[in-house]
Amino acid sequence: MTYLAADDRYSKLPYRRCGRSGLKLPEVSLGLWQNFGDGSPIEKQRAILRRAFDLGVTHFDLANNYGPPYGSAEINFGRLMREDFRPYRDELVISTKAGYDMWPGPYGEWGSRKYLLASLDQSLSRMGVDYVDIFYSHRFDPETPLEETMAALDTAVRSGRALYAGISSYSAERTVEACGILRSLGTPLLIHQPSYSMLNRWIEGADGSAPSLLDVLKREGVGCIAFSPLAQGVLTGKYLSGVPDGSRASISGGSLSKDQLSDATLNHVRALAKLAEGRGQTLPQLALAWALRDPRMTSVLIGASSVAQLEENLAAAAGPAFTDEELAAIDRDAVEAGINIWATSSAG
Repeated sequence: MTYLAADDRYSKLPYRRCGRSGLKLPEVSLGLWQNFGDGSPIEKQRAILRRAFDLGVTHFDLANNYGPPYGSAEINFGRLMREDFRPYRDELVISTKAGYDMWPGPYGEWGSRKYLLASLDQSLSRMGVDYVDIFYSHRFDPETPLEETMAALDTAVRSGRALYAGISSYSAERTVEACGILRSLGTPLLIHQPSYSMLNRWIEGADGSAPSLLDVLKREGVGCIAFSPLAQGVLTGKYLSGVPDGSRASISGGSLSKDQLSDATLNHVRALAKLAEGRGQTLPQLALAWALRDPRMTSVLIGASSVAQLEENLAAAAGPAFTDEELAAIDRDAVEAGINIWATSSAG
């Protein structure tokens, strides 16, 4: 059946301006890191993407190696783009990234010009689109001159393969450098995508001795979109009674290990769940609303394994504002939990 988007789709979610750019993003965006590879039925993926767009989600975030297998999320998205969303291309913000392992050999990861531009061409082919709206350097490469990596992003934009340039998991110091290089090339940095959640607060700065990443982004006029705002699923509450089969912590070598689910961390999560209940929210809704409390945050990226989960999380944007007392109470349990697996890149 031909898909027709809901007429009222732009009345569902607030939108925020991305830094000092002309681009606005929905407060909640949909990431295709999990649940959009070949292990998930295409009709399930279709239902999630259709419902997301009907509810005002205009931003779909991918990367070259999302799957599994690598590339399959882009291939599946490309099919749904062709079959459902082609008439709405100009209403969508599609992003992809390159930086992590994608193909064998010395040219299949990190930040060289050869890898980034080859990867972007492959991503465009897999998705069947002429351009992406945002192309990211997925991680800082300590062995490639930053000038080379940023020049590749500039080329992506100038060639028309991307409209905007982004970076992900760069430290505050490297972000300043990246902004300066891109500005000198005439392609300003649009957005930074860091990990951020109640249990991973590195972008706020630890001791105030140097500008935090959020401080830098505000000063430079760069947007911020947080990934993993539910802490790889820990802030869904699913681990409070053990490790469910099929969850990230149950999969060896995944993005969350059982060792990271300490009793102390789970006790903090239980306390946060009680605070959420007192606000009439679920724990995920509280976590997303909290991440959006800062006006420097443009959007938060959620995943979704079902339409019901998608709808629950999108409702976070309509939650009540936080009182000072609530924020103080949250701060007592929103503590670092050692789950930032991207810390090495961010410290580069």
